[in-house]
Amino acid sequence: MGVVSGLHSFARYARGLRAFLRDTISPAQAEAAMRRSLAEREAHFLCMVERGIYGHATSPYLPLLRMAGCEFGDIREMVRRQGLEATLRALHQGGVHVRFEEFKGRYRIDRGGQVWHVCSRDFENPHLLRHYEARTGASRGAGTRLFVDFDLMTHEAAAHSLFLTAFGLTERPFGLWRPLPPGVSGLFNVLRHAKLAKRVERWFTQSEVAWGSDEWKDVLLTLFTVHGSRFSAQRLPVPEPVPLGQAHRVARWLASKCRQGNPAFLDTNGSSGVRVCLAAREKGLDIAGTLFRLGGEPYTAAKAQAFAQAGCSVASHYSMAEIGRIGVACAAPAALDDVHLLTDKLAVIQVDKRVGRGGTVLPAFVFTTLHPSSPFIMLNVETDDYGVLERRDCGCPLGRLGLTQHLHTIRSYEKLTSEGMTFYGSDLFHVIEEVLPARFGGQSTDYQFVESDEGGLPRVSVVVHPRLGNVDEAEVRATVLAALRACPDGPMMTDRWLQADTIRAVRRVPYATPSAKTLPLHVLRGGK
Repeated sequence: MGVVSGLHSFARYARGLRAFLRDTISPAQAEAAMRRSLAEREAHFLCMVERGIYGHATSPYLPLLRMAGCEFGDIREMVRRQGLEATLRALHQGGVHVRFEEFKGRYRIDRGGQVWHVCSRDFENPHLLRHYEARTGASRGAGTRLFVDFDLMTHEAAAHSLFLTAFGLTERPFGLWRPLPPGVSGLFNVLRHAKLAKRVERWFTQSEVAWGSDEWKDVLLTLFTVHGSRFSAQRLPVPEPVPLGQAHRVARWLASKCRQGNPAFLDTNGSSGVRVCLAAREKGLDIAGTLFRLGGEPYTAAKAQAFAQAGCSVASHYSMAEIGRIGVACAAPAALDDVHLLTDKLAVIQVDKRVGRGGTVLPAFVFTTLHPSSPFIMLNVETDDYGVLERRDCGCPLGRLGLTQHLHTIRSYEKLTSEGMTFYGSDLFHVIEEVLPARFGGQSTDYQFVESDEGGLPRVSVVVHPRLGNVDEAEVRATVLAALRACPDGPMMTDRWLQADTIRAVRRVPYATPSAKTLPLHVLRGGK
């Protein structure tokens, strides 16, 4: 983005921001919007397919649909006769699906000998109103395009309102410990909360403010947001840099709210939340009664124990950068990470996915976007996530509204998600199968990434087989970090891992599955 186009983008964002913050939504309006959106989900799907795929000549889904002999009228009739999810399953069985690495533009699409090349931009919603467009990690890599669309933000604010009501948080002080742009979680969570005419008391951030060659856009975006809010009733706080090693500063604010008799709720990722609990115990601060709203990484039993020991409760959402909010925490959960699937904005089916070379079969999630303001059009996009998908009447306010599909025990088989940062399969496999064997010898099966929790804090171990002899573990760690840093968005992610001391190298035999297979990525349950 050049300087002139960047300034035009900021001007468009500033105009949209003022209207967004001026026209707040009430709980009643949020509930009505959700009911209306649920009633119109099939109509939204057909509109998305007609305008965003059949009406968009360069859509990467068109060749798949043509190979399946499927026209728009066929899909419309299938939805009328079978329903949405049954239609999606039939399309998937007919070959209409996209693997996640294809969706990210990292692999070409190859079906039945027909090959076509795609990039991530090909999947963008051509009808999206982009109030602001940037790129994460742009200074040293291709990065991921970031769209700020206030229509989608308004839609997600309605879901946020329902969450606040379900958990009794409408009058609780709100703060967050989230990164600045190019990370989107902090900005989006601040805006969603402000849209409800709710005050954001504190914005702590793990990020360091930088004015580098490209970082100026991220700094200006934050300044536009904070100072632009001064022209509305929803004044946003200036972000306060708090490195991971200074979690006690966040804990002190939470303790002050507890002393005042109204414990706060804090929005952050799981590992940062654990750090706050540990810092509170170390400093003798009482934060009991605080609710942590988590997201960005799996919520595990080890993390749950750390929060329970501090007397705190947890609500964990499920999101993805390309979709936004996928699931909202259930107030009557069947599992730690039980969420209500936001079926008003997306549809999910499951397919059996074989992991590794002839490896374990897992029930993978396959996503289709429905909402007109979705930043990307997804039609049966297979992700790297799997878990339990079930329909259940939980009795909580979200369930009574009609959100009866639940996801829980959500894990990933081809990506690492620690400290709110994510590396995907192709990056990890490149390191395991090429970088490490070339540098230290052996085969790809002599190395493995292992993700675990230790006292609720994430750890990523690079396992090196002892049979490789005298290998310098510090050099292994440095080699891995250098390779990951070269990935799209790698600089931001590796900087966070370095700050948190997340990654290490260990000498041991790589872990095997129950079927005696050694996979490039292994997740240890319960930190064991």
